[in-house]
Amino acid sequence: MGQKVSGGIKTILQEPSNLALIAHSPVYNPDLQKPTRLDMLLDMSPVNKEVQLKHAWNPDDRSLNIFIKEDNPLVIHRHPVAQSTDAIRGRIGFERGLHIWEVTWNARQRGTHAVVGVATKAACLHCIGYQSLIGSNAESWGWDLGRNKLYHDSKVNPGILYPQLDVNANFVVPDSLIVVLDMDEGTLGFIVEGRYLGVAFSGLKGQTLFPVVSAVWGHSEITMKYIGGLDPQPLPLMELSRRVIRQHLSRRRFEEIQNLPLPKALRLYIISQ
Repeated sequence: MGQKVSGGIKTILQEPSNLALIAHSPVYNPDLQKPTRLDMLLDMSPVNKEVQLKHAWNPDDRSLNIFIKEDNPLVIHRHPVAQSTDAIRGRIGFERGLHIWEVTWNARQRGTHAVVGVATKAACLHCIGYQSLIGSNAESWGWDLGRNKLYHDSKVNPGILYPQLDVNANFVVPDSLIVVLDMDEGTLGFIVEGRYLGVAFSGLKGQTLFPVVSAVWGHSEITMKYIGGLDPQPLPLMELSRRVIRQHLSRRRFEEIQNLPLPKALRLYIISQ
């Protein structure tokens, strides 16, 4: 059923934190797999609201059971339609560069099939019944947030556990996560609570892929906020220098930046988020 809340959600507060589960897993160390360019992109200032709106949900590329909120184009709302799975794509597709965006989806509004991922223009955005629609065919790649499984062409390929923790770990995806799409490397990954979970999918080069979600829960609301991107060319020297300074000072010593013999504008640039 689309609106049946799993009993696992009720036990979130009793379980160890996700970061603790990841850090102590003997089979999974995401930090060792975190690409340098991703680390740099995360340390750069987010894009402005105008750019976010350009990358927002596409009102002309959605299931009719989903609408975009008039007061906030970054948020979608799903109508309470029974026996229906509904999806929506973002406005802009990516074929090159590294891109990250944040998806905020209340864990209590996910129901039985809540999937976040990417899709081509050919991927279906609606089906009858409840299923993990994103990842159900060869045109989409998705992470089912309730099952912690990755799906791509699931009618042929079984779902794969993600993140790959030991069998006793109970990983719960929080309300917000970051999607990491690297079209230069052809990979898709995710970040949860500041921790990179590693590559989820590979072999994506040559595609034009759009942000996408599929939902079954009536009145669920999902926010997508584009954070930023990097082109394939080398990073600007200014960004590299900023990163080195921040690494040497660490966040706990950021106030010391004010004592550096630098113009005020440059000091503000170094500490900007």
